[in-house]
Amino acid sequence: MAISSYNALQVSGSLPNRLISHSFDHLKTSLSSTVQPFFKELHQLLPRKVDVPNTMKNTSGKMLDAVVDSLFQFTDVPSLPSQKNFLPVEEIGDNVEVACNLGEIPADFTEGIFIRNGSNPLFGGLKAAVSIFGESHNIWVEGEGMLHAVYFKKDDDSGSWIISYKNRYVETETFKNETQRNKPAFLPAIEGNASAVTAAFILNTLRFGEVIKHMSNTNVFEHSGRFYSIAENCLPQEVDILTLETGCDWDVNGTWDRPFTSHPKKAPYSGELVIMGTDAWKPYYVLGVISADGKKVHKVDLKFKRSSFSHDIGVTEKYNVILDLPLTLDVKRLTLGGQIMKYVKEEYARIGVMPRYGDAESVKWFEVQANSTLHFLNCFEDDNQVIVRGCRALESVISDPDGSLNPYEWFHKGFKFSGDDHDSAEVGYLFTHLYEWRLNMLTGEVEERNLTGNEYSMDFPFINEHFTGLKHKYGYTQVIDSGASSLSGMAKFGSLAKLYLEESNPTYQEGRIKVEYHKFEENNFCSGSVFVPRNGGIKEDDGWIISFVHNEETDETQVHIIDAQNFEGEAIAKITLPQRVPYGFHGNFFPMPARRS
Repeated sequence: MAISSYNALQVSGSLPNRLISHSFDHLKTSLSSTVQPFFKELHQLLPRKVDVPNTMKNTSGKMLDAVVDSLFQFTDVPSLPSQKNFLPVEEIGDNVEVACNLGEIPADFTEGIFIRNGSNPLFGGLKAAVSIFGESHNIWVEGEGMLHAVYFKKDDDSGSWIISYKNRYVETETFKNETQRNKPAFLPAIEGNASAVTAAFILNTLRFGEVIKHMSNTNVFEHSGRFYSIAENCLPQEVDILTLETGCDWDVNGTWDRPFTSHPKKAPYSGELVIMGTDAWKPYYVLGVISADGKKVHKVDLKFKRSSFSHDIGVTEKYNVILDLPLTLDVKRLTLGGQIMKYVKEEYARIGVMPRYGDAESVKWFEVQANSTLHFLNCFEDDNQVIVRGCRALESVISDPDGSLNPYEWFHKGFKFSGDDHDSAEVGYLFTHLYEWRLNMLTGEVEERNLTGNEYSMDFPFINEHFTGLKHKYGYTQVIDSGASSLSGMAKFGSLAKLYLEESNPTYQEGRIKVEYHKFEENNFCSGSVFVPRNGGIKEDDGWIISFVHNEETDETQVHIIDAQNFEGEAIAKITLPQRVPYGFHGNFFPMPARRS
């Protein structure tokens, strides 16, 4: 999932001015006193923000490092044997040529790059920090970004396929900071004891000008011929798609100075890139439309009343589609001893539709049932309605809503799907259906329904991207293996689904759609799946699904290529890679670009 990706907390190197000076004193004195008074004062000091002065960072850096070294101990977040392929790998170095072990690459397959981003934590894995304030720990979506790329190129003379693999870290500024120190430096600042998270907030900002690391671990996208790695807590980093070298942050010529969604969308026909950035501070949600040449941006504050964690944005021919759901970031809640990020299902949920270049007043809001939707399948217009489809659950996969369970127990129960009822508060609460909202732009009415049944939970949806924002017949998702996911306490995807959006499933009486499944062998799980259109193809599903598939028995990773029109059949090609590829987040396939001068 991406999940990814799922980490929108960003304060642009700033915290309230008085908070920095007063609260750091409180951190020292609270070693021998209760932290509740500190929380109250911290809350009072939150309204105003100023940049952390460089002089403060320079002159007090060594002192602050000494404070952290003396008060905090970094430990590894425990992992189970069943979580082995979530652990990091090393960079392999130069491109390694690989062979197609089974089947053959189709002659009309596109020359290009299959690339996937994912978490690959430095120093052996995710970390916890233990101190007198308690413990804070990384959550599963954290960890430095690593790109895994498979290159498909035809030999000019023989026409045979030359396939190679390469992986490389995304070298953000915070990555460089920690690798230069050669040890963990950023204190985990999302989940844990409220006092420990608050201490991490302040100390990270004083030391680095950032609350959390720039992970850049969720997705890779292209705009105006350039390629970028992204996680939504920071700006995108430009990458050389052929070497995987990291370039500069992309701030759209200095016009975008805030977080940037992991799922930007190309508007149909115009080539404009629709983005948004959410933040823990006002303005909570800013939408942007970047010109097709990547040089200009239309930017508008949508005047949200809360910091709603929004991982995706949708587009149609005329509109932008916006999620405002009750998974929220709330600094006030943290100061009162609660969690910074929490899903509160009792709060409101709504979907907004706005003209491409509209403002906050132009958004038409539709109240919907409370839900946690991280990923859209697609959005499009149909007469007077805007159709929105996404993968919807009734709880958030980000974290335990009240902190009462350890992370393993929360996911173990959440992925334990059994029977037909997945609305239980006890187990199965992370079950995800493909879901549809039909938003009537004239009457304001909403029609909601599940499109898939209760057999399989599914997420990480994708389509033939030529149909982004347009009406379409087919979609695809990764399908969660409930048994393996519950056992490991982490999502594992044991199959793929093809969604026939205009055909009904005769098994159901409630309007469910037809679904086909491509199932991998036992103990094989996929990530980064994406649709590759056939060169010259006419039909929407004329192409292939390509995916990283890991065999947990042999500890080998392969790339599988599946004929989308023979979806339930065997993969037509399997390519074994020189090292395992950890489970990760979103993949993409890009036609081979010409080398830029």
